[in-house]
Amino acid sequence: MVKNLLASKRFRTFASTLVGVLIVYFVLVMLMQNGIIGDYQQTLIIGMGINIILAVGLNLIIGFTGQLSLGFAGFMSIGAYAATIVTTKWDLPFIVALLFGAVVSGLIGLIIGYPILRLKGDYLAICTLGFGQIVMVILQNIDSLGGARGLTGIPKLTDFNWIFFSAVICIIVVRNILTSSQGRAMISVREDEIASESMGINTTKYKILAFAIGSMLAGLAGGFYAHNYYTIAPKNFDFLKSLDILIFVVFGGMGSLSGSVIAAGVLTLLPEALRFMQNYRMVIYPILLIILMLFRPQGLFGTRELSGILKGAASKKKGGDKDVVARG
Repeated sequence: MVKNLLASKRFRTFASTLVGVLIVYFVLVMLMQNGIIGDYQQTLIIGMGINIILAVGLNLIIGFTGQLSLGFAGFMSIGAYAATIVTTKWDLPFIVALLFGAVVSGLIGLIIGYPILRLKGDYLAICTLGFGQIVMVILQNIDSLGGARGLTGIPKLTDFNWIFFSAVICIIVVRNILTSSQGRAMISVREDEIASESMGINTTKYKILAFAIGSMLAGLAGGFYAHNYYTIAPKNFDFLKSLDILIFVVFGGMGSLSGSVIAAGVLTLLPEALRFMQNYRMVIYPILLIILMLFRPQGLFGTRELSGILKGAASKKKGGDKDVVARG
């Protein structure tokens, strides 16, 4: 039995993934310890990790289930404020704060998703946009949460270890969900909701499930965000923040986890890489996005994963080598 397990494709995939993750982790840690990656670069890496969690969560809703959400930052703000209350007012451990923020966001996503996910297309987008604005206005008018000024003096508890392993776990969890029967049902909703219903799939159930899981990931990212930047305010989670997260998903490819990860990393670093151009960097950034949408509207990876693209390229190369040998 053990021999069969070791020989299985799933185990080999898991083992190779684990080895790759550990190699990346130890290389980054070594670079940090030797001062090659300084404090500023570490801050960027943490920002990348937060954006990766957000992009993966939103891609589950938009890319894999096909439900357009424009108020994703609202769930991020709920997780940020909930986690901050746990650490600053209740004086509980950071892990409790993160879990609390994620659960609260997930529950609100479940409650909100039940009525609005019966809508489709533009109507759903408008409802989610309205939800994000409602959350921001409510936070601005609660004095105990700092009102429009927000909360300050939040302890910096987010570090590289927390964000690295949390992002990896989020990616693995979402990947396993998508390869399960529930994940295939979510994808079927995206492809053809009417056909899915005719096959007996409860489309509303799977849309709500995806919405709740995505909201939990947004809440988790919000908890990391709050404990990385010392202060949070409602304006940090406005429509523009939701738009930024949406750009990560569209840029990488709606329906591609690897695309979301790479796009979140690239678009987090791009404004900093263009900093030498001063004010022009905020013009070049949207121009690059416009060019991508014109020439590759499906995003970098479309609905494909990086592993599938690499395997396809390898098989084509092998086929080309065989043709060369045959012609020779």
